[in-house]
Amino acid sequence: MSGPNSRWNKPVEISLPATGSHQVLGPFEALTYLTENWPAGQGLTFVKARSACRGALAGHKTVDEARIAFEAAASEARKQFDKSRH
Repeated sequence: MSGPNSRWNKPVEISLPATGSHQVLGPFEALTYLTENWPAGQGLTFVKARSACRGALAGHKTVDEARIAFEAAASEARKQFDKSRH
């Protein structure tokens, strides 16, 4: 199911150095996090995640598609941080 009030079966745990640890419950929270708190507001996975979350909220994508895209963006943001530290 998708739509503005949709949630994931299990929250996504995200831990990024710039924002700390956070539980994201669904596409709306993920989109808010991407828009307001994202440390790496660029890159293909970021754009895909933002698009997938918007699509899930509008009913054009599934919540699972949004979750997968959000997790990929989180993974890439973490890698970018790790790379910048070395």
